[in-house]
Amino acid sequence: MAKIFERLTDENLAQNMENVLEIVCKIGKGSYGNVFKAKHRETGHFLAIKQIPVESDLPEIVKEISIMKQCDSPYIVKYFGSYFKDADLWIVMEYCGAGSVSDIIKLRGKTLNEQEIAVILKYTLKGLEYLHLCSKIHRDIKAGNILLTNEGHAKLADFGVAGQLTDTMAKRNTMIGTPFWMAPEVIQEIGHGVLADIWSLVPFLDLNIQG
Repeated sequence: MAKIFERLTDENLAQNMENVLEIVCKIGKGSYGNVFKAKHRETGHFLAIKQIPVESDLPEIVKEISIMKQCDSPYIVKYFGSYFKDADLWIVMEYCGAGSVSDIIKLRGKTLNEQEIAVILKYTLKGLEYLHLCSKIHRDIKAGNILLTNEGHAKLADFGVAGQLTDTMAKRNTMIGTPFWMAPEVIQEIGHGVLADIWSLVPFLDLNIQG
């Protein structure tokens, strides 16, 4: 079994990004910028890098990084570090070689079968359980934000709209996320909590069962 990439060293982060990482190709677009596949020059491991223009919504970007740094779960995409280059912020993350569930459905031209749905839901619910126990809500659960490794493991990604719940604020009132996947209470802005993430799995099931 190949050794898992664990982290960028302090020495790596102190160097220019191009001396540490080799950009291989563009693989997608996230909520704030382009995503690239990159190779860690020292170890040969593949990583994902999200390129975000600094003029983007910086508080939201900082929040995404903060939430990713706090997470340590096999069901959540790992954060390895960040670089500033050419007026852009480059966020280095775990690479999931099979792409998103949405990508898989588009490439195959058909929906998932029952066994595939069950496996993806198992990993996704494990990821949500971890987030919710940490008093965090994702708020944008959808097929495009569930990534798959080459081994078929699903991981939650894209925390650009995630929220932190406190003991005195068990629900949030902001309507945020992707409308098709939103729980009714999010759309109505009547306050939503962790159950909104669970509800967002219903469109995922419907999309695959109904085709």
